[in-house]
Amino acid sequence: MTGPVLRPLSMGEILDVSFGMYRALFTPLLLVTIATQAIPMVISVYVQTGGGPLDHLGLVFFAAILGMILKAVAQAASTFIISESYMGRRITAGEAFQRATPFTGRLILLAILTSFIVGLGLVLFLIPGLILLSGLALASPAMVIEGIGNSTDAMGRAWSLSRGHRFKIFGAIFVTGVLILLPSVALGGFAAVSSLDPTTAERGISAVGLMWQVVASGLQVLIYPLLYCVLTVAYYDLRVRKEAFDLEVLAAGLSRA
Repeated sequence: MTGPVLRPLSMGEILDVSFGMYRALFTPLLLVTIATQAIPMVISVYVQTGGGPLDHLGLVFFAAILGMILKAVAQAASTFIISESYMGRRITAGEAFQRATPFTGRLILLAILTSFIVGLGLVLFLIPGLILLSGLALASPAMVIEGIGNSTDAMGRAWSLSRGHRFKIFGAIFVTGVLILLPSVALGGFAAVSSLDPTTAERGISAVGLMWQVVASGLQVLIYPLLYCVLTVAYYDLRVRKEAFDLEVLAAGLSRA
């Protein structure tokens, strides 16, 4: 991208801009994805071929902790890459990792808190749960971009920023989620069929079935940064709408000139 798209955007425009950024930033986002997801994927394949999770409980627990840490790093690094590009600047994956490291613990705590709150809302009352999901979805980009040091402050910032626009945020997240899950669900079906022994009608692990599972998981991981693009673009859209962020950027540019 050559410059920021600092104007109010519809849901369709948010998705369109996000797709464009995902394509333009595919290489650095891919590097972040490979660096943070390669080890968890290798462990997952090993567990599946080695008897299943019950035979490797310690390894599964280790992979879950490692995956949580690496996901937080990937989230922060990807957000930095996308945010800088949205504002007309570029940073490398290495620079993004350096800037992302201090946010790891904060993002893990933020993910735990938001998952608990949203999950409780979905279990007890579906609609309030969806409202909570939409209202807190921008907490992570707000924390990373604004450097918010407290998870609850980031949640409060996201809740305030999203007020009046949560239906649009939910729609963008829903469409993105479908795009992320659809290929893996389809390939997962192939994996399930390939793992079925036609002679015994029993399910087992076959080389072909495992290959489909690996492809499905890898494809989902590759598409997932699109969600970070959507959340970052939505974050800037609301700052433009509510805080005249476009005028702030324009004034800063004129003062430098």
